[in-house]
Amino acid sequence: MDLRNKIKQLATQYKSEVIEIRRHLHQYPELSFEEVETANFIKSKLDDKGIIYTSGWAGHGIVATITGPHAGPRRAFRADMDALPIQEEGDKVYKSQNHGKMHACGHDVHSASLLGALFIINELKDDLHGSIDFIFQPGEEKHPGGASIMLKEEALGKKLPDFILAQHVFPSLAAGKVGIKSGQFMASADEIYITVQGKGGHAATPHLAVDTILITAHIITALQQIISRNVDPTSPSVLTIGKINSTGGATNIIPSEVKLEGTFRALDEEWRLKAHQLIRTTCENIAIAMGGTCEVNILVGYPSLINDEKVTNEIKAKMTEYLGADNVVDLPVRLTAEDFAYFSQQAPSCFYRLGTGNVNKGITSQVHTPTFDIDEDALEIGIGLAAYLIY
Repeated sequence: MDLRNKIKQLATQYKSEVIEIRRHLHQYPELSFEEVETANFIKSKLDDKGIIYTSGWAGHGIVATITGPHAGPRRAFRADMDALPIQEEGDKVYKSQNHGKMHACGHDVHSASLLGALFIINELKDDLHGSIDFIFQPGEEKHPGGASIMLKEEALGKKLPDFILAQHVFPSLAAGKVGIKSGQFMASADEIYITVQGKGGHAATPHLAVDTILITAHIITALQQIISRNVDPTSPSVLTIGKINSTGGATNIIPSEVKLEGTFRALDEEWRLKAHQLIRTTCENIAIAMGGTCEVNILVGYPSLINDEKVTNEIKAKMTEYLGADNVVDLPVRLTAEDFAYFSQQAPSCFYRLGTGNVNKGITSQVHTPTFDIDEDALEIGIGLAAYLIY
């Protein structure tokens, strides 16, 4: 039996166990850098199989390693472990048991799939060439990102693997398919924190106050013009204010302070830095012109994610071998962000998407929503394909 069919057979064999693992992780989600029990559960599975690993990276990260008897390249596959602060909705049997926490971005799927791929490769290790590192990473959802910390701590050693892979759930793609893109794939992501200060007062006497709400409205509108009038329209970029809070405001009160929070995303690093300065000067100057002041803090976040052309082309060819050309989809650039980008900036890498949706089963909710779920049939592909790509 050839390697592909061996792996497919083992993927079918391990499917039910991996579904159980995924459901356990889904029931007991933990937030970024708090993944104590998640890490303990994963380590218990590694111990059961006698897999060698190190742990404690970036708090709770784990790196398991399988080394074959034959000379060959060193490669790695990464999965994230953390959940989101979302209250899950629905009545499925594996619904989150931790109030206000949910695996709404599929990290339970990623970790379960990587364990399944590891189980398969462990059974085939006698014919393995080189070595494979399996990275279980904490804190993908929270700045500065567990990937950046694991790299600083040299969790993979001073010399990185020859290439690093990662897969991520994609509910817009049907289970049974995968998506991939060579080159620049995902955006950088920076957090914006703005504090507008003025003079509070009675809503009926605005001439005696400095209206922070009005200043804020002008700032939000002007921030949108930064992108529409300063960057090449063919260079994707987005600036979104997602949160506004006032201190002491009411229907008849002009507040003395308003706080805004948002995100800025781009694909061009030169424009990214220029935009930071434009954001600061725009906010500060509007506030001053209207009698107030403004403080801007930009938390520089994840860089853009770049899929190495050579590695990605090789991975796409293997995907086609494993799934057939009809099930391998070319994806466009996305302005979502991923801290796997830190790996992609330092080693040849490929980040691809695993189809997990199923319209017929009503599984259509997007990630980061309280109703997100997956078609669990995708797990058989998730574990088998990952094993085939990295073997």
